Amino acid sequence: MSQNEFDTFGDGAEQPSNVVWRSLRLWFTLRDDVDRREYMATGVSLMLFKYAVEAWCLWAVSGVIFTPWDFLFPMLSVRENLMRGGPEWLGWAWFVWTLPFLWIAVSMSVRRVSNAGLSPWLGLLVFVPILNLFCMVLFAVLPVNPRVRWAYKGREQSDIHRVRSAILGMAAGLMLSLLMVAIGVYLFGSYGASVFLGTPIVVGAVCSLVFNSPAARSYPASIAMGMISVVVAGAALLAFALEGLICILMAAPIALPLGALGGAIGKAIADTTVRPIRGVAAVIVCLPLWAGAESFYQPQREFVVLTVVVIDAPIDRVWQNVVRFPQLSEPREWYFRMGISYPTEARIEGTGVGATRYCVFSTGTFVEPITTWDEPRHLAFDVSKQPDPMFELSPYRDVHPPHLDGALRSRRGEFRLIELPAGRTRLEGRTWYEFEMYPQSYWTLWSDLLIHRIHRRVLQHIKQLSENGRDVAQGD
Repeated sequence: MSQNEFDTFGDGAEQPSNVVWRSLRLWFTLRDDVDRREYMATGVSLMLFKYAVEAWCLWAVSGVIFTPWDFLFPMLSVRENLMRGGPEWLGWAWFVWTLPFLWIAVSMSVRRVSNAGLSPWLGLLVFVPILNLFCMVLFAVLPVNPRVRWAYKGREQSDIHRVRSAILGMAAGLMLSLLMVAIGVYLFGSYGASVFLGTPIVVGAVCSLVFNSPAARSYPASIAMGMISVVVAGAALLAFALEGLICILMAAPIALPLGALGGAIGKAIADTTVRPIRGVAAVIVCLPLWAGAESFYQPQREFVVLTVVVIDAPIDRVWQNVVRFPQLSEPREWYFRMGISYPTEARIEGTGVGATRYCVFSTGTFVEPITTWDEPRHLAFDVSKQPDPMFELSPYRDVHPPHLDGALRSRRGEFRLIELPAGRTRLEGRTWYEFEMYPQSYWTLWSDLLIHRIHRRVLQHIKQLSENGRDVAQGD
């Protein structure tokens, strides 16, 4: 029996196993050409599949409806707020779930524009929010250029100048990283998607492209170079006192996979393009333009974090410890010891609406004018002044990157006390805040987590005081 007889059924149709293998190879490798039909079929089918799974999951765990509008326009949607009705792991699960779809979109777009006779670098435009929707429609209708075909040229591998090309690649990636931080962060004052999404991919791709220019390297080596270029950029930000260690570590889970993706794309472009360096300049110019556009459109979105404890004490005693509480013990949690701001005590001047509560943190004091005083059930306040959210961990004495000045802004907060049977009290703490670092879907995972930990530190302290029969009004 011939190989073709193994590969097809009697009617000439391809076996399901071969169809699956072909699809996986098309999606997750960079060797196969992508025509219009494959690009459109893959894009539509995976988009419908992704939307169906996300809509079902959000409905199952949160009881909310995830509309097609929310899915197609993430910058205008309430996707992050929808997830807040579910468990804490939901946002992290969504981030991991999105990564393979991100790879498929970028890798197929790069090959599709190359198939149409354009520079494969244009495929990276699928990372630009809103613009990516129009680009994908355009890529799906561009005609095939019969003179161009995405195909691995199989250049001979060589160890000659391997170290030199690796160093040059990392140097090119480092210069591009510092350029984008200077333009995006210090010129436009924007911690946008151009910095956290576009830059790691382009840096990884440029580094890998330079690494592969003298001779073809392996995909693992190229991917490693893309990730190394991101690590080198992070180390340079730390060395030049542009960022602290904690923020760099927080960015790593999103920057490293994107750098790896860029490394694979740079390798593929080097292997399949006659003049791979052409087009790099256009992409590099697009990054600061993207950053500039983001600085003019930064929608203000408010997020809320709720934390709850149940206290074995009457509501009146709990209320006294909510309004003011004595100094907390030094924290044991590693993230507080590494520089994240934490509460130490609270005091109040006056009573009722118009009083001012002062919540002292390790980095300064929150000034909180009281807006609701419904003793002993509801205390609400605005935030008129707040300290820095953290001390930057750095080899230098004073590191103050721009994001410390208002990227995370607490707007208001409240405590709600609900009387339960058997003399118990349910205590709810809420904080409303704004966050101007993008993609917010990723960064609010960290901010929510840390605000929860801050809430828990305060609420557990109030619980301990109340259950021990202590309140500030009565003393010890």
